[in-house]
Amino acid sequence: MTDKKQLKARIRARMAKTGESYTTARRHTLGTQGTPDDHGWEFKGGLHPSTAVVSRLTGVPEPLVLLAGGGIGAGYILWEFKRHDSAALVMAFLNQWQYYDRWMTKTLGRLGVPYTNHTTGGAKGAARRMAEELDAGRPCVVLPDRYHIGYWRLPKELDGYGGHPVIAYRRAGGYVHVDDRGSGPILVPEDRMEAARGRVGSYKNSLYVLGEPPAQIDVAGAVVEGLRDCVEHLSSASDSFSLPAWRKWSRLLTDERNAKGWPKVFGDGTRVAGALLSIWEGVEPVGIDGGNLRDLFADGLDAAAGLLRREELGESATEFRRIHGMWHEMAETAVPYEEFGRIRELTAAVREAVLSDGAAREEDAEELWRLRAEADRTARKVDFSAIAERVSAIYSAESTAIARLREIV
Repeated sequence: MTDKKQLKARIRARMAKTGESYTTARRHTLGTQGTPDDHGWEFKGGLHPSTAVVSRLTGVPEPLVLLAGGGIGAGYILWEFKRHDSAALVMAFLNQWQYYDRWMTKTLGRLGVPYTNHTTGGAKGAARRMAEELDAGRPCVVLPDRYHIGYWRLPKELDGYGGHPVIAYRRAGGYVHVDDRGSGPILVPEDRMEAARGRVGSYKNSLYVLGEPPAQIDVAGAVVEGLRDCVEHLSSASDSFSLPAWRKWSRLLTDERNAKGWPKVFGDGTRVAGALLSIWEGVEPVGIDGGNLRDLFADGLDAAAGLLRREELGESATEFRRIHGMWHEMAETAVPYEEFGRIRELTAAVREAVLSDGAAREEDAEELWRLRAEADRTARKVDFSAIAERVSAIYSAESTAIARLREIV
């Protein structure tokens, strides 16, 4: 095995075992190294897709972008797909996670960064506009469907399920060069990018181009406004888009009467593996969306403590790091390595390959989705009460932490 392959294997193994993001696992394995680049474009990684693109294009550290955008969020939806006889759990951890454009608008507005947002229902017009911007040297934030973009090598049944923002920064030789938080370019054929951007009608081929940031961004003001937004949002009564979503979920995990209760939905023991794996992928940074974000939020609070000269924010940071650990333990309870080790390893391998090589290895992706399908068809008995107890404890801890944060800001 070559040195490069050995390194990749070590990074993947760490990601599978710890649930860490590629960037974190790579840093722990390699230590600090220089920033890689492609024709002058520097790759700086990142955790969450939305916060990472804004950070990369404005120079504001990602933890502070998270705070400026309204901080963390909460969301729980259990989807049942009769067509594929499967169930998937959507867990969301970013403020206003269900409204990408609203999040972008308020985040860039608070940071004082000018931008243009182009939307159109026409694929050709959208492709032409992006080509013009890239040819003029202006990077674009676009929102492609993950299945059609290709490099994740997702199965056909996930066609049209949506995607996340990435930066298109160059086009050459019929390819668009994409930055998706990795250490090198992802090359996407222009026709594939066009199809991916147009696949989800509600996205309207969204394209953001950021202008020159102010010479001195008022990060402190943006952080204060964002933190107030955060506590207001998470103090609401919504049990779909605010902290009560965790309480609702903890109850549904053991509710034998409710049609949406997990004992009812997964009464025959099948299809539950997919839902459990959705928990692990959603909570842990090894997942596509960057995990539960409580660690990134804590980093932001630590930075804000110095920026705003408020030591109490550092105390809140400590609490949210503890809560991040609670999320990790809950994910481990739902998807123990002893039972799902190979699937976890393959999930890490796919993520690592995308971020280091520009695309998942076909054999890894095929094995991953084959094993997931087999696991979903296998009847298994799950102690939902153990997961419910941890989710309930998280709800209590986050409610208390947000109440304390409200007093500070």
